Amino acid sequence: MIKMQVIGRLGKDCVVNTVNGKNVMNFTVAHSEKYKDSQGTLQEKTIWVDCAYWSDRTALAQYLTKGTQVFAEGQPEARSFQRNDGTPGSSLSLRVREVQLLGSKNENSGGSSYQQPSNASSALSGNTSHVPSPSEITEPVDDLPF
Repeated sequence: MIKMQVIGRLGKDCVVNTVNGKNVMNFTVAHSEKYKDSQGTLQEKTIWVDCAYWSDRTALAQYLTKGTQVFAEGQPEARSFQRNDGTPGSSLSLRVREVQLLGSKNENSGGSSYQQPSNASSALSGNTSHVPSPSEITEPVDDLPF
């Protein structure tokens, strides 16, 4: 399996579509890098990644707005096409498995993580793990395994 991760800002608001009865959230992430060229001039290169997140959790779409910084992970797909002028072109797209909100231009705090469950029935059953409080931990604190 090939996995790709991208961190960037959304170029426009997320759009929710229904294809063959399944929901898909489409959004575009821009990743920019600054560098100096051979003459020492500061340059900026932006790569746009078209993202498709197939999920029934479409409530996330309201938070995927233009300018929001996100982390997206999934399977990459490269596509080639022919432009109107006849020249060949290519695009990079991502079939998203996980997306994490990192914040908007107006916020500095981290956001929430949304991940498509591998087994939807167990995710919906309401089973939650018990996290012990510090008083419930019986292991010695200074006994490190390394």
